[in-house]
Amino acid sequence: MDIDVQQASFAGPAVPRIPGRALPSIAFTLAWRNLAQDRVRFATTLAGVAFSVVLMAIQLALLLGFTATASGLIDHADADYWIAAVGARNVDQSGDLARSNRYRALSVPGVASAASLIVRFAPWRRPDGGTETVIVVGVDLEHPGLRPWNLVQGDPDDLRRPDAIVIDTLYAEKLGIHHLGETVEIYGHRARVVGFTQGIRTFTQAPYVFASLKEAEVLTNGEPGRATYLLVNATPGADVGAVRHALAAQFPDLDTWSGTGFSWQTRFYWLFSTGAGAALVLAALLGLIVGMIIVAQTLYASTMERIAEFATLRAMGAPAGYLNGIILRQGLLSAVLGFALGLSVAQTIVHAAQNSNAAMLLPLALVVGLAVATVAMCAAASLTSIRRAVTAEPALVFQ
Repeated sequence: MDIDVQQASFAGPAVPRIPGRALPSIAFTLAWRNLAQDRVRFATTLAGVAFSVVLMAIQLALLLGFTATASGLIDHADADYWIAAVGARNVDQSGDLARSNRYRALSVPGVASAASLIVRFAPWRRPDGGTETVIVVGVDLEHPGLRPWNLVQGDPDDLRRPDAIVIDTLYAEKLGIHHLGETVEIYGHRARVVGFTQGIRTFTQAPYVFASLKEAEVLTNGEPGRATYLLVNATPGADVGAVRHALAAQFPDLDTWSGTGFSWQTRFYWLFSTGAGAALVLAALLGLIVGMIIVAQTLYASTMERIAEFATLRAMGAPAGYLNGIILRQGLLSAVLGFALGLSVAQTIVHAAQNSNAAMLLPLALVVGLAVATVAMCAAASLTSIRRAVTAEPALVFQ
């Protein structure tokens, strides 16, 4: 005997006997009607899934955002290798080396260019008298290496002017700057803002202040002829591994990093060697765990609330595979709809944070990963409740 879908809905008072074979053609319809029958309960289920998606997405977006922020200088530099003082573990903190090392680097076979770079902390005196800590980044304007990026006002060549600096708009209020041309003091030396970047954050929250190499040397009270890093590029087609070994042999008293290696080293340092980084990693892990628990508990409770209805189907002769199909489809529907809702909220939050100091990234790979995780968690929660549903006593129908 064929089953009428309308009659087979849990909402109907009378249901004819289901044949022993599974009926996948109507299982999806039954799953949807079962979910939508009680709109309040369905909304609660979707809210639980969506909240878990938002929680996981935001925590992971923060982790990825701050990870990318930590190595921003390295990732935006035009350099195959970074030569630094021995023991350098992150780009914001390192000892000095002689700028004359540039000529030694250029003598290495396979090296196309080399540029000095200064990265040093310095006190910034606001126009209103307050003090902030900044990181002065001195760039070599004469050779390829690193220049301010994401400029929204001004030009990198403006750094050739006397006392010229470039700051980011995200930190302008913190530094007491409201427009181009304002003057401040850095280490007691006069500096004038000639440009603004947009979106260059720092992990330490000490803003980057870009200046020419010569100006940075003055603004940081540095020793003449000294720099923090040497940025080296290999000639096109050169064996990058061989060039790195040659540089390491040329500078046995310094550390030679590949750009990628130094970037990951910086990220690992801030994430796993500091309290702030450890807090971010822990928060991301807790977000994943709490999110999974919320999804599992929500869907399990949703299935258990309908246990009498599944007992009715069992009493009518529905096989276990048929009930499994309905429950899994319910989990899939909840996962898809809840994920769509949660992702929309998460993207809204990430977009709103673009102009804040909190770096948040929600790349496609993370979205796909969250989608797979959400479907997997919903399926796991459904499978957990299936055993209870297929073993439900038919006597529950009469309770």
